[in-house]
Formats: sequence, C-alpha cells, structure tokens
Amino acid sequence: MQLMPDDAERDFIGYGATPPDPRWPGGARVAININLNYEAGGEHSLLEGDSHSEGMLTDIGFPAYEGVRSPIVESVFEYGSRCGVWRLLRIFARFGIPVSILAVVRALERNPEVARAMVAAGHEILSHGYRWIDYHHVPEAVEREHIAKAVASLTQLTGNRPLGWFTGRSGPNTRRLLAEHGGFLYDRDSLGDELPYWVAVAGQPYLIVPYSLETNDNRFDQNHGFSKADDFFAYLKDCFDLLYEEGADQPKLMSIAIHDRLIGRPARAVGLIRFLDYVKGFERVWFCRGIDIARHWRQHFPPPGIGGV
Repeated sequence: MQLMPDDAERDFIGYGATPPDPRWPGGARVAININLNYEAGGEHSLLEGDSHSEGMLTDIGFPAYEGVRSPIVESVFEYGSRCGVWRLLRIFARFGIPVSILAVVRALERNPEVARAMVAAGHEILSHGYRWIDYHHVPEAVEREHIAKAVASLTQLTGNRPLGWFTGRSGPNTRRLLAEHGGFLYDRDSLGDELPYWVAVAGQPYLIVPYSLETNDNRFDQNHGFSKADDFFAYLKDCFDLLYEEGADQPKLMSIAIHDRLIGRPARAVGLIRFLDYVKGFERVWFCRGIDIARHWRQHFPPPGIGGV
C-alpha cells in the first residue's frame, strides 16, 4: 500500500511522472477554482492593537509604518469592501460561477452585509484566519485562540461552520493546530502541486488542495509584473491553454487567486471578464469551489496508509 508522507517532512517526489487521473465531474480537462481573498479590516492596523500599519499587497507601494496609522493604505483596503467586492460578486453572477471566498474573519465581522450576499449567491466561505497577519512568529497559544475565534465567528456570520482553511502566511504550528482543532476537510496553505494530495498530521490523514501565488492578481502589486488588464488576461489564458492541452490525458487543477482591492478596480476587472469570456467557450471545464474539490477527492481518492517519507 502507498504510504502517506508525514507533513513534518518534505516531499520532493509527489505524484512523479504519472499523476492520477482526477476524474473531474463531466470528464473535465481542467478544474478552475477562483479564490476571492476578502481581507479589508483584518490587516495590520493600530486600531486593531498592532504596532504598525499594513504594508503588503496595497498596490500603491507604501511601506508599513511603525507606531502610526497610514490613512492612504487604510483607504485601499476600504475600497475593496466598499466597491471592489460588489463588482466581483456581480461578475461571478453574470457568468454563473461559484467561487471560494477566503474570508479573513475580522474583515467579515466588519461587513456582515457582504457575508450574507456571498452566502445567498452560493459561494463557499472558508477561513482565511481571524486576522490577515503573518503567523510565523505568533505564539502558539494566540494562534490556537485565533483559530477557535475564526470558526465560531464564521459559523455565526454565515450559518455554517467553515470546512476549509487558508492562512496565507501560515507558521510552523498552523497545520498541527488546525488538525488538533478538528472539523476541517482541507486547507489551501500549499503551492506544491497541481492536484490535491494527502499528508499525515499528528498521525491522521489531512487533505491539501493547492493554492497559487502565480495565477494571482497580487502581481498588480508594485513591481510584481502586471500593469494592465491585458497582462492578467494573457497570463491566465496561457496557463489555461497549456493545462487544457495536457488535460487530454492528465487533467489538473487551475487555482486562481484574486483580491477585491486589486482586481476589483474597473481597469483591472476587465481582464478577469475577458478570461471568463474566453474559458466559457470551452467544453469539459469544471468551475468549482475548494470544498467541491475536497469532497470529490475524498470520495474518489481516500487517504492511503500512514507512514514516513
């Protein structure tokens, strides 16, 4: 029997030259999973008791400021929750596409109206942590508390317990703490494959559905590569075209990540619209949420035996 690698070790082999046929629904050659990061109000802020302002993924190039607020950066995040998220929800509705909402829970607490709209539209809401911060140096006890708060608050806000998790800046304790808390079907904190895969965490099977920081509108951030909508469209199109060609005998997952404060701007949103127009012209494409992938994998590829690498 194949043995499941322990998450505490590093696996450089994965599926190797012969990845499994994922048997996506409808015989799809590509599964497309769009992930909308909702983070406004959960970022670093002196108003949240942090020592500095946010300096990451603001697209205007302002650094983090120690000990003082950064009003212009705060307004970038506010744009996402005031305008960008609503534009994106309209686009998803126009194309009839279900997506995964990677929700920073503190952010949704500050805008329950958008949480209700996401649920009503049939989108999956999974936890993007209680705060949008880097957990590499957060004490284990604090991170454990944040996981519990995230689950409790998302359950209250949406009426359903989150079944997926994505920290984004996960620390060395994150996956173990999630396994200890229990109740999650998968997490997204990996860039390591193009198909889901199992690992062992604390001696138990644990499913990972890979994410992407590459087919991601974070490249609209300062000096990261995208400067206009056509750049975003061309990059996604090239990725899809190759995956679709390879999908004739090796279907894969295309994970796309977006942010309401980035792609939600009008001049950028048209790149997303062009991509959706393009891929809607293909047959055998499965638009899915992360939870759909996780349930499919659990049904068709149950965990193998547990062992070491």
